[in-house]
Amino acid sequence: MKSTSLKEILVVAFFIGLPFTYLGSIYESLPTIIPTHFNYKGEADKTGEKSTLIVVSIFMSFVSIFTYLIVKNANKIDPKKTSQSPELLQKIAFLIIVFLSAILLVIIQSATTGSMKSNQFLMPLIGLLFAGLGNFMHSIKPNYFIGLRLSWTLEDPENWRKTHQISSKLWMIGGIVIAVCSPFMPFAAGFIFSMIVLLVMIVYPILYSYRLFKKSKA
Repeated sequence: MKSTSLKEILVVAFFIGLPFTYLGSIYESLPTIIPTHFNYKGEADKTGEKSTLIVVSIFMSFVSIFTYLIVKNANKIDPKKTSQSPELLQKIAFLIIVFLSAILLVIIQSATTGSMKSNQFLMPLIGLLFAGLGNFMHSIKPNYFIGLRLSWTLEDPENWRKTHQISSKLWMIGGIVIAVCSPFMPFAAGFIFSMIVLLVMIVYPILYSYRLFKKSKA
């Protein structure tokens, strides 16, 4: 095994194992019944056994590993065979692993407080994820796994390129705005604000790409 491969495995294992380490350190001190779901105000609206955290942690770890492998090996399984930069795929895969690990830590920490209100990291984390993805969007070539995979962007390389250029800028700006502004708002306000910004970040590029598609057919 190459040293780079070993390093990669160790880094992935570290981020996958971090939430389990944290959960193990506090598990005995947790009450038997903990909050397992929160509404948009950050208030617990569902409870369950604390063992639920173990199940959630295992499930999210499988999701993280599966997503990591799909993104990292996109060149091998993508029907378009567009040969994405391996370094680019590696960075995106690591970003997703780190994000999901951080989200799991937030979930575990919120179970200890009984409320999501006291946790001001959730929306900034989502903002940073989109900002990070935005940093890579302009470099992604047409494929069926990563990016805005619409029928008209997949069929037209120029449409894909222009759409992902505008998405790259919009996601970086929008993600940073969410990360910077949401911590200073009450949880409910920060959540609603972030959802509105995310909606604009996602819908505008879709409408933009569709307009390019209609213009090309005129």
